[in-house]
Amino acid sequence: MSDFFDRLLAETETARQQLLAIPFIQHGRQGRLSLDSYRAFLGQAYHHVKHTTPLLMACGSRVPHDREWLRDAMAEYIDEEVGHQEWILNDIRACGGDPEQVRRERPGAAAELMVAYAYHTIDRGNPVGFLGMVLVLEGTSVRVASEAAGNLQRQLGLPAQAFSYLSSHGSLDVSHMDFYRGLVNRLEYPADRDDVIHCARQFYRLYGEVFRALPLSLNAAADAA
Repeated sequence: MSDFFDRLLAETETARQQLLAIPFIQHGRQGRLSLDSYRAFLGQAYHHVKHTTPLLMACGSRVPHDREWLRDAMAEYIDEEVGHQEWILNDIRACGGDPEQVRRERPGAAAELMVAYAYHTIDRGNPVGFLGMVLVLEGTSVRVASEAAGNLQRQLGLPAQAFSYLSSHGSLDVSHMDFYRGLVNRLEYPADRDDVIHCARQFYRLYGEVFRALPLSLNAAADAA
Protein backbone atom coordinates (compact mmCIF):
# COMPACT_ATOMS: atom_id res chain seq x y z
CA MET A 1 0.00 0.00 0.00
CA SER A 2 1.33 3.47 -0.87
CA ASP A 3 2.45 5.78 1.93
CA PHE A 4 -0.54 8.07 2.22
CA PHE A 5 0.99 9.74 5.27
CA ASP A 6 3.76 11.24 3.11
CA ARG A 7 1.20 12.46 0.59
CA LEU A 8 -0.87 13.98 3.40
CA LEU A 9 2.14 15.90 4.71
CA ALA A 10 3.12 17.07 1.24
CA GLU A 11 -0.37 18.30 0.32
CA THR A 12 -0.82 20.16 3.61
CA GLU A 13 2.70 21.60 3.88
CA THR A 14 1.71 25.12 2.82
CA ALA A 15 -1.10 25.25 5.37
CA ARG A 16 1.24 23.88 8.07
CA GLN A 17 3.90 26.49 7.38
CA GLN A 18 1.30 29.26 7.47
CA LEU A 19 0.25 28.08 10.93
CA LEU A 20 3.81 27.83 12.26
CA ALA A 21 4.62 31.33 10.96
CA ILE A 22 1.96 32.98 13.16
CA PRO A 23 3.74 35.46 15.48
CA PHE A 24 2.16 34.04 18.65
CA ILE A 25 3.56 30.59 17.86
CA GLN A 26 6.96 31.96 16.88
CA HIS A 27 7.26 33.96 20.10
CA GLY A 28 6.06 30.96 22.10
CA ARG A 29 8.77 28.74 20.62
CA GLN A 30 11.36 31.35 21.56
CA GLY A 31 10.02 31.73 25.11
CA ARG A 32 9.18 35.38 24.52
CA LEU A 33 5.50 35.35 25.53
CA SER A 34 4.35 37.21 28.61
CA LEU A 35 2.67 35.36 31.46
CA ASP A 36 -0.69 36.85 30.42
CA SER A 37 -0.27 35.54 26.88
CA TYR A 38 0.72 32.09 28.12
CA ARG A 39 -2.32 31.96 30.41
CA ALA A 40 -4.54 33.06 27.53
CA PHE A 41 -3.15 30.21 25.42
CA LEU A 42 -3.86 27.71 28.18
CA GLY A 43 -7.42 29.00 28.55
CA GLN A 44 -8.26 28.44 24.89
CA ALA A 45 -6.39 25.12 24.87
CA TYR A 46 -8.65 23.94 27.69
CA HIS A 47 -11.75 24.81 25.70
CA HIS A 48 -10.80 22.70 22.71
CA VAL A 49 -8.92 19.92 24.49
CA LYS A 50 -11.94 19.19 26.69
CA HIS A 51 -13.70 18.08 23.50
CA THR A 52 -10.99 15.63 22.44
CA THR A 53 -12.47 12.59 24.14
CA PRO A 54 -16.08 13.37 23.14
CA LEU A 55 -14.95 13.91 19.55
CA LEU A 56 -13.04 10.63 19.49
CA MET A 57 -16.08 8.85 20.93
CA ALA A 58 -18.37 10.46 18.36
CA CYS A 59 -15.99 9.57 15.53
CA GLY A 60 -15.73 5.96 16.68
CA SER A 61 -19.49 5.66 16.91
CA ARG A 62 -19.93 6.75 13.27
CA VAL A 63 -17.12 4.80 11.63
CA PRO A 64 -18.67 2.36 9.12
CA HIS A 65 -18.64 -1.30 10.08
CA ASP A 66 -16.26 -2.17 7.27
CA ARG A 67 -13.62 -0.10 9.11
CA GLU A 68 -13.79 -1.69 12.56
CA TRP A 69 -10.02 -1.38 12.83
CA LEU A 70 -10.45 2.40 12.78
CA ARG A 71 -13.05 2.25 15.56
CA ASP A 72 -10.52 0.27 17.62
CA ALA A 73 -7.92 2.96 16.94
CA MET A 74 -10.27 5.66 18.23
CA ALA A 75 -10.65 3.66 21.44
CA GLU A 76 -6.87 3.52 21.78
CA TYR A 77 -6.65 7.29 21.29
CA ILE A 78 -9.29 7.78 23.98
CA ASP A 79 -7.20 5.84 26.49
CA GLU A 80 -4.31 8.21 25.78
CA GLU A 81 -6.28 11.46 25.81
CA VAL A 82 -8.72 11.14 28.73
CA GLY A 83 -8.30 13.91 31.29
CA HIS A 84 -5.75 16.05 29.47
CA GLN A 85 -7.95 19.11 29.91
CA GLU A 86 -7.41 18.77 33.66
CA TRP A 87 -3.65 18.96 33.09
CA ILE A 88 -4.26 22.35 31.51
CA LEU A 89 -6.28 23.57 34.48
CA ASN A 90 -3.47 22.42 36.77
CA ASP A 91 -0.99 24.40 34.66
CA ILE A 92 -3.20 27.48 34.93
CA ARG A 93 -3.23 27.11 38.71
CA ALA A 94 0.56 26.63 38.80
CA CYS A 95 1.13 29.91 36.97
CA GLY A 96 -1.21 31.92 39.21
CA GLY A 97 -4.42 31.76 37.20
CA ASP A 98 -7.91 30.74 38.25
CA PRO A 99 -8.73 27.34 36.73
CA GLU A 100 -12.35 27.39 37.85
CA GLN A 101 -12.96 30.70 36.13
CA VAL A 102 -11.51 29.23 32.92
CA ARG A 103 -13.71 26.16 33.31
CA ARG A 104 -16.81 28.37 33.56
CA GLU A 105 -15.94 30.74 30.73
CA ARG A 106 -17.12 30.41 27.16
CA PRO A 107 -14.38 29.69 24.63
CA GLY A 108 -13.26 32.38 22.24
CA ALA A 109 -15.04 32.44 18.91
CA ALA A 110 -12.11 30.87 17.04
CA ALA A 111 -11.84 27.87 19.39
CA GLU A 112 -15.62 27.44 19.40
CA LEU A 113 -15.77 27.43 15.60
CA MET A 114 -12.90 24.96 15.29
CA VAL A 115 -14.62 22.53 17.65
CA ALA A 116 -17.96 23.05 15.89
CA TYR A 117 -16.36 22.19 12.55
CA ALA A 118 -14.96 19.00 14.06
CA TYR A 119 -18.40 17.90 15.22
CA HIS A 120 -19.87 18.89 11.85
CA THR A 121 -17.29 16.77 10.03
CA ILE A 122 -18.16 13.75 12.15
CA ASP A 123 -21.94 14.23 12.23
CA ARG A 124 -22.71 15.56 8.76
CA GLY A 125 -19.64 14.77 6.69
CA ASN A 126 -17.22 11.87 6.72
CA PRO A 127 -16.13 10.87 10.26
CA VAL A 128 -12.83 9.63 8.84
CA GLY A 129 -12.06 13.26 7.98
CA PHE A 130 -11.62 13.92 11.69
CA LEU A 131 -8.17 12.39 11.31
CA GLY A 132 -7.26 15.69 9.67
CA MET A 133 -7.75 17.43 13.03
CA VAL A 134 -5.62 14.80 14.73
CA LEU A 135 -2.78 15.55 12.32
CA VAL A 136 -2.97 19.28 12.95
CA LEU A 137 -3.07 19.18 16.74
CA GLU A 138 -0.57 16.38 17.32
CA GLY A 139 1.74 17.35 14.47
CA THR A 140 1.95 20.92 15.76
CA SER A 141 2.73 19.64 19.26
CA VAL A 142 5.63 17.55 17.95
CA ARG A 143 7.16 20.58 16.25
CA VAL A 144 6.54 23.23 18.88
CA ALA A 145 5.45 22.08 22.34
CA SER A 146 8.63 20.82 24.04
CA GLU A 147 10.72 23.69 22.70
CA ALA A 148 8.15 26.25 23.82
CA ALA A 149 7.78 24.68 27.26
CA GLY A 150 11.52 24.77 27.97
CA ASN A 151 12.02 28.30 26.73
CA LEU A 152 8.94 29.73 28.43
CA GLN A 153 9.78 28.08 31.73
CA ARG A 154 13.26 29.57 31.65
CA GLN A 155 12.15 33.06 30.62
CA LEU A 156 9.09 33.30 32.88
CA GLY A 157 10.69 31.64 35.88
CA LEU A 158 7.75 29.30 36.43
CA PRO A 159 7.88 25.80 37.92
CA ALA A 160 7.78 22.71 35.73
CA GLN A 161 4.25 22.09 37.04
CA ALA A 162 3.07 25.05 34.94
CA PHE A 163 4.02 23.24 31.71
CA SER A 164 2.67 19.72 32.09
CA TYR A 165 0.41 20.05 29.05
CA LEU A 166 3.07 21.38 26.68
CA SER A 167 5.86 19.17 28.00
CA SER A 168 3.85 15.97 27.88
CA HIS A 169 2.48 16.60 24.43
CA GLY A 170 5.83 17.43 22.96
CA SER A 171 7.22 14.01 23.85
CA LEU A 172 4.00 11.99 23.86
CA ASP A 173 2.91 13.09 20.41
CA VAL A 174 6.10 11.79 18.81
CA SER A 175 4.94 8.24 19.52
CA HIS A 176 1.39 9.24 18.65
CA MET A 177 2.53 10.34 15.20
CA ASP A 178 4.12 6.96 14.56
CA PHE A 179 0.78 5.38 15.46
CA TYR A 180 -1.02 7.93 13.29
CA ARG A 181 1.17 7.20 10.28
CA GLY A 182 0.32 3.52 10.43
CA LEU A 183 -3.33 4.39 10.87
CA VAL A 184 -3.79 6.68 7.87
CA ASN A 185 -1.72 4.39 5.68
CA ARG A 186 -4.44 1.77 6.15
CA LEU A 187 -7.09 4.02 4.59
CA GLU A 188 -8.08 2.31 1.37
CA TYR A 189 -10.84 4.47 -0.07
CA PRO A 190 -9.82 7.52 -2.14
CA ALA A 191 -12.74 9.51 -0.72
CA ASP A 192 -11.49 8.91 2.85
CA ARG A 193 -8.00 10.03 1.92
CA ASP A 194 -9.27 13.14 0.15
CA ASP A 195 -11.44 14.04 3.13
CA VAL A 196 -8.53 13.73 5.56
CA ILE A 197 -6.46 16.08 3.38
CA HIS A 198 -9.32 18.55 3.05
CA CYS A 199 -10.07 18.55 6.77
CA ALA A 200 -6.41 18.92 7.70
CA ARG A 201 -6.17 22.04 5.55
CA GLN A 202 -9.31 23.41 7.16
CA PHE A 203 -8.08 22.66 10.66
CA TYR A 204 -4.71 24.30 10.02
CA ARG A 205 -6.64 27.43 9.09
CA LEU A 206 -9.07 27.18 12.01
CA TYR A 207 -6.34 26.40 14.55
CA GLY A 208 -4.37 29.33 13.20
CA GLU A 209 -7.30 31.62 13.94
CA VAL A 210 -7.21 30.47 17.58
CA PHE A 211 -3.62 31.72 17.86
CA ARG A 212 -4.28 34.89 15.89
CA ALA A 213 -7.08 35.81 18.31
CA LEU A 214 -4.90 35.43 21.42
CA PRO A 215 -3.55 38.60 23.09
CA LEU A 216 0.11 38.84 22.16
CA SER A 217 2.51 40.51 24.59
CA LEU A 218 6.15 39.78 25.32
CA ASN A 219 7.81 39.15 28.66
CA ALA A 220 10.22 41.63 30.17
CA ALA A 221 13.24 39.44 29.50
CA ALA A 222 12.30 39.29 25.81
CA ASP A 223 11.85 43.07 25.66
CA ALA A 224 15.32 43.52 27.12
CA ALA A 225 16.91 41.06 24.69
